[in-house]
Amino acid sequence: MKLLRVGTPGEERPAVRTEEGRLLDLSSVTSDIDGAFLASDGVERAREAVAAGSLPELDADGVRIGAPVARPGKIVCVGLNYRDHAAETGAAIPPRPVVFMKDPGTVVGPYDEVLIPRGSVKTDWEVEPAVVIGRRARYLDGPEAAWAVIAGYTISHDVSEREFQLEYSSQWDLGKSWETFNPLGPWLVTADEAGDPQDLGLHLSVNGVKRQNGHTGDMTFPVGHIVAYLSQYMVLEPADVINTGTPAGVALGLPGTPYFRPGDTVELSVDGLGAQRQTFGQA
Repeated sequence: MKLLRVGTPGEERPAVRTEEGRLLDLSSVTSDIDGAFLASDGVERAREAVAAGSLPELDADGVRIGAPVARPGKIVCVGLNYRDHAAETGAAIPPRPVVFMKDPGTVVGPYDEVLIPRGSVKTDWEVEPAVVIGRRARYLDGPEAAWAVIAGYTISHDVSEREFQLEYSSQWDLGKSWETFNPLGPWLVTADEAGDPQDLGLHLSVNGVKRQNGHTGDMTFPVGHIVAYLSQYMVLEPADVINTGTPAGVALGLPGTPYFRPGDTVELSVDGLGAQRQTFGQA
């Protein structure tokens, strides 16, 4: 099942996208797709409503698609999680997941404008599959236990300002937390429909030029390991988002490749999870 939120910013309503591309209004089931919805078996209630044929159809023409979950409590990110990406940046393959946080206020819709910060000369791209947590998780007993707490998966564009990230601070947060720096969506694909998260292709192009073409099978730390690992150090709550890392092909790892400038357009996709498109503007 594909869950999404549609409407103008701040006024999104919950919906389901059918296999035929129709949008069904979920407002009778929940006021939003958020932590409360996920924690209260909302996915199953939505599935039952779809099966019952009780949901009215929404007009899909021209409707804005927002982020598929309302503002997450936290966004946890895993860096250098693909061997080829670590190699292109000159970093060693980490023995443990490299973990950092991203401001939840960075989340925008998958087709919204992304703003380049003032003074930025190194705003970069990163296509990533993201995990959305569906149940509270603490001290999970290994990777197999992770599957019971995952609501589903979506696409995350982990936009990064490399000068702010790597040259202005010993922490990465400064380069990761500018407003609009985390387009999310277009929808949350429930875990039962998404299939194996380690068998997904990742693709990204800038101004029509292919830059990233990776596969989740090349992750150093797979999804189950990441979720279980994080639960040893922080409590994961429903609607929390985990960005699982990006493959090679970012501007940082391609000498001579221009970083984003105003007017640039990026298109990214993950097999089975949909696609995004953004145009970049100036803050």
